[in-house]
Amino acid sequence: MDPVLHGLMLVAQPFNLALILAGVLVGVVVGALPGLSSPMAVALLMPFTVTLDPVPAISMLAALYCAGTFGGSITAILINAPGAPPAVATAFDGYPMAKKGEAGRALGMAAVASVIGGVFSLLVFLLATPWLAEVALSFRPPEYFALAVFALSMLATVSGRSPVRNLIAGAVGVLIGTAGIHLTTGVQRFTFGVPELADGIHFVPVLIGLFAMSELLSQSRTLDVLYERITSVVIRLPSRDDFRKVRGPILRSSVIGTFVGILPAEGSTVAAIIGYNEAKRWSKHKGEFGHGAIEGVAGPEAANNAATGGAMVPTLALGIPGSSTTALILAALIMHGFRPGPYLVQQTPEFIYAIFGAMLVANFLFLGIGLAGAKVFSRITMIPPTFLWPSVFVFSMIGAYSFSGSLFDVWVMLAAGIGGFVMNRHGFGPAPLVMGLILGAMVEERLSQSMIMFDNDWLRFFDSPIVVVFFVLTVVGLAWPALAPRFRRRAAPSEPAP
Repeated sequence: MDPVLHGLMLVAQPFNLALILAGVLVGVVVGALPGLSSPMAVALLMPFTVTLDPVPAISMLAALYCAGTFGGSITAILINAPGAPPAVATAFDGYPMAKKGEAGRALGMAAVASVIGGVFSLLVFLLATPWLAEVALSFRPPEYFALAVFALSMLATVSGRSPVRNLIAGAVGVLIGTAGIHLTTGVQRFTFGVPELADGIHFVPVLIGLFAMSELLSQSRTLDVLYERITSVVIRLPSRDDFRKVRGPILRSSVIGTFVGILPAEGSTVAAIIGYNEAKRWSKHKGEFGHGAIEGVAGPEAANNAATGGAMVPTLALGIPGSSTTALILAALIMHGFRPGPYLVQQTPEFIYAIFGAMLVANFLFLGIGLAGAKVFSRITMIPPTFLWPSVFVFSMIGAYSFSGSLFDVWVMLAAGIGGFVMNRHGFGPAPLVMGLILGAMVEERLSQSMIMFDNDWLRFFDSPIVVVFFVLTVVGLAWPALAPRFRRRAAPSEPAP
């Protein structure tokens, strides 16, 4: 217990708490602005931490990491423009809730679910770091391939639209993800002589276009329509009934997010998508998803914030970053003279507990900001569209350009916006396309690496119990829509004969 108390006392110093608060405020703002991201903010702040002691420096960066993941949900809910990739799934139901005048309810649920998921993963991080690090080490390319295939198997049910349309949109996303140089073979594909396409199509401009720009085009058709929204409803926070309804999705997503976060290089976005799909899979109200289901907000928000704590496990215990942001935190640790890995856990455990304490404090700080600010943020939905959406257009342009400083990304964002608008008009949702874009590249690369490992003998996939488990889950997930009615009929009590 001495290292635990020592670490928590280090965090409790007023100067360190002030830096954690500053990190939370910066994280929420950066996360809420489309195109900006936690990795970008951490990279910009790193030079300013050189003169600080290691504990306050890493505490501030870790706090920014936690708050940045939550901050993306604010604009995802209010204007359908996810401020950060992990908030993509939150927009699926958060924005429909805002359109119905329930912005405060959605924002409040996002804040609470985020904190529960974050605290759960931190407790796991504190109690089970050595064991979970060993589990993460057992994941090779075949295991990652099986995990990605399992996630792709959810395409048919990722939204309430036609399963066939979902699969077509997902296939388009996978196809877009193949543009650029294939990392395993070095072959260029679908570049059409355009140098900017050699690096592939960046995810963030597509994300901004599919959600923010397509919604802007949709709203432009209804500028003359007047919406009457009652202020007391817009700023209303979640009720007790809401929290009872989301207990299961939050618990499941917290477990999923922690596990996915522990897997090196997977990150919060994959966790959020799986969390959303599992929330829908187990919901008794599947028809509400895509139209403003409170479970559709709680599930992904608990998952993506749980992934932040999980991602710190391989970063600190193995020296393997669990996400792009933790890769920068890893660099900051090395810059301050630490050696991440087993030696860090064994020789300076109080430092591990100090980081845990900083992230715990950050979670409760942004809970206060989220609940107190929900009533303020929710009033954005009451701004007349003639003022709101031109601002969204400007911020979308800035966000797409600032991602990599390329005008080409702005054109990609505009093309994605037009494509998303056309897709929506013909019944194709953006969610399957985004999922295919994220997971398609992972499936391709991991399959190529696995086949090289196995000397093109695909039967060797079944040598791994983990791969077999994920393949079984994939088959069950694909067959479940057909099998579920039979199980319900068997479970239903038979009526007594008259």
